[in-house]
Amino acid sequence: MVELHPPTGPYDSGFLDTGDGNRIYYEQLGNPRGKPALNVHGGPGSGAPRRPTRAWDPERYRVVRFDQRNCGRSTPHASDPAADMSLNTTRHLIEDIERLREHLGIERWLLNGGSWGATLVLAYAQQHPERVTEIVVPAVMTSRRSEIDWLYRGAGRFHPEAWDRFRDGVPEDERDGDLLAAYARLTEHPDRAVRARAAADWLAWEDAVVSNEPNGVPGMYSDREVDAQIAFVRICAHYFSNGAWLEEDQLLRNAHRLAGIPGVLVHGRHDMGCPVQTAWELAKAWPDARLHIVEDSGHAGSEAMQQVVRSAIEEFKDR
Repeated sequence: MVELHPPTGPYDSGFLDTGDGNRIYYEQLGNPRGKPALNVHGGPGSGAPRRPTRAWDPERYRVVRFDQRNCGRSTPHASDPAADMSLNTTRHLIEDIERLREHLGIERWLLNGGSWGATLVLAYAQQHPERVTEIVVPAVMTSRRSEIDWLYRGAGRFHPEAWDRFRDGVPEDERDGDLLAAYARLTEHPDRAVRARAAADWLAWEDAVVSNEPNGVPGMYSDREVDAQIAFVRICAHYFSNGAWLEEDQLLRNAHRLAGIPGVLVHGRHDMGCPVQTAWELAKAWPDARLHIVEDSGHAGSEAMQQVVRSAIEEFKDR
């Protein structure tokens, strides 16, 4: 069993000016001379964790984490309808990561991210493989339209009453169309009450999807303050109604670009939001990756899943 390390907070933080009106919050933890590792949060729009880290050896790792555009402490915040979402796409986020790497003077780094974070990690690594030492992914998602459709429509077969409420959160004349685009429009409404209601309806669905998992936590998605809810849902709806600006199967089709990069993929057998099939397909397309399917876990994770992730992080610290 891999033991947790002592709680480690940031030794450095700041804002990165992207040159287009956005300012990206970042922070560094651990050893300034340690092995660089980038932690990429999910959502999209959840923001980086604010708690100290205990998974990373503070003597051996230099951990960087950041708030992606328009969420967390980055500005402008997506809860403000004036924030220009046209400047927030997968391409922009990949450029932000490269800009941050250069700003911090890092040559190469380990990448870690799950769910939407997995999509962004894979997209970045396939574009800049020479900058990546290893990849650790808990909860594999490649944001194919088929995966998005499952999460926001197909999973309704298991929670029909919750999905009906999700569908009914948009205007009646839009309920048989693109629900995600309809929610995106609601989260840009000038009336904050309308934005807040749409965010609550969306997050109630997200909560329902994980509710029957072995370690599902009530309010897993909705347990955040209102502005953070609005930003999270606005960014999610913006990305997923646009297929994350990725071609279908792009990240699987281009997995050959990861050749030579060791990877550890960790996925819960009972992940209802991101079924394990995608992790299986990625592992077959990426020979340098090892897939661990955790039997007692879903998207919410488990102690066993955390142990596999921590073991991979420990394994790579001396590589």
